[in-house]
Amino acid sequence: MIVDAHAGAHLRVERLSLDQSMAKHVGGDTPFGAIGYGTPAQLAWMPTVNARVLSPAGSMADVWHADGAATSGTTGCVRWRSNGHWLLGAIDLDEAAERQGLAELSQRAYRDLFATLDQAALPHLLRIWNYLPQINADGGGLERYRQFNLGRQQAFMDAQRAAFEGAPAACALGIRQGALSIRFLAGRTAPLPVENPRQVSAYRYPETYGPRSPTFSRAALAELGGGDVALFISGTASIVGHETVHAGDVRAQTHETLRNLSAVLTAASAACSAAFNLSSLDVVVYVRHASDVAAVREVIDAVVGAHSHFALRAVYLEADVCRSDLLVEIEAHAVAPGTLHSRSHAQA
Repeated sequence: MIVDAHAGAHLRVERLSLDQSMAKHVGGDTPFGAIGYGTPAQLAWMPTVNARVLSPAGSMADVWHADGAATSGTTGCVRWRSNGHWLLGAIDLDEAAERQGLAELSQRAYRDLFATLDQAALPHLLRIWNYLPQINADGGGLERYRQFNLGRQQAFMDAQRAAFEGAPAACALGIRQGALSIRFLAGRTAPLPVENPRQVSAYRYPETYGPRSPTFSRAALAELGGGDVALFISGTASIVGHETVHAGDVRAQTHETLRNLSAVLTAASAACSAAFNLSSLDVVVYVRHASDVAAVREVIDAVVGAHSHFALRAVYLEADVCRSDLLVEIEAHAVAPGTLHSRSHAQA
């Protein structure tokens, strides 16, 4: 039998309602995997984000499709699905049950994450989603987000992975309660990191933001096969340089966040032939206070367009942002036909 080495190499994603996602599953077309927002926790192929959904449309999911048979397994604390070209993984670790501090727990989680990639021979992280309880709370003299950054960066360095230039796109949000939860997508080919010229790279933040800097790039471009390029935009907020701006003003913060998203899109456009624009992004909007959702939506409708794909398909979640003075954060992804340019074009 002749095996096509490229079978399964094309990865596709679509944002669906929970009913649409389940219809595909029940109909025998179980997707490669998914990340759910407000979806049932027991679906093995759709790990959920443990945050309250504030979107009018209710529960949604980003559903990934890939040709070829997918296998599932566990490596350490990682649950994963892979078809040999792509891997989606999920980690959920409860601090109370594990009896470890957050720094140690995050280091362990990422150690097992990298072991999973090594085992699968899929070494390149394309995108990571991090969710941790009480992200802004004091963790015994050090904010919990800073504790998380300690463990995460140490695991990157222990595994000899890029913790600075070349770090993957990522976000880190605070959930009210539950486990340290990490979701990630990996593949065979390294993504192209993209930085925002309006901001200091997160991995170059001064020490005033903690003993270890956050380990992520502002965005990443990745070839998904089939002539498609994906843009993964990390959690983006009202930060200029390295400082929070518009403290206490959720409308102004939303405007600034949209300006930052536009700057990332411009930088990404210089690094590939794919055409990405603000209005076509699939976004997740994290809002610290549920009462601010209406104001955030009004700004988005005014700037991007009330009938844009961005506005109509946005997922709104109640979550704490990594700085206590940030009220809103937006992450995004998009897929378009194209190819990548050289790596130097993506550097701000």
